[in-house]
Amino acid sequence: MKFIKEYTCSFTGHRPQKLPWKFDDFNKQCLKIKKQTKKEIKKLIKKGYVNFLVGMALGFDTYVCEILLDLKQKFKHIKIFGIIPCKNQDEMWSRELKERYLFLLTQLDEKIILNETYTKTCMKERNEFMLNNSSCLIALFNGANGGTKNTIEQAIKLNLKIKIIKP
Repeated sequence: MKFIKEYTCSFTGHRPQKLPWKFDDFNKQCLKIKKQTKKEIKKLIKKGYVNFLVGMALGFDTYVCEILLDLKQKFKHIKIFGIIPCKNQDEMWSRELKERYLFLLTQLDEKIILNETYTKTCMKERNEFMLNNSSCLIALFNGANGGTKNTIEQAIKLNLKIKIIKP
């Protein structure tokens, strides 16, 4: 799949364990983040962005996917691509989280699976794939070291437009 970078946005953000509200998606702070994220995505759509690459992890990726699916009802031309690091990424997730994930997978315009099984580098490969095919990155970032910080640093090196949302 070839994306027109100028019209493609990727996302990165923390897993629930690193967020103040953990798995409580209805926490006031979480709802505020979702509202802010939706506002940023709508701005991009109005600027002509049509492709949205989502890493399909727990936490911010899940919120983003749900927001995009909601926006797709109004903006039918947008495309949502799940960039999946490995086929079995949900292997250790709870039944409830797996069900949510599998439902989201059925709603995507396309799934791109980068590896058959988990490897030490598959998450990094997923992030690099998204950045290399985007001109914009929206990040939920609390300043902590880890994959989100590394992805933002890589996006800076690649000269992507970056919007950081703080939890």
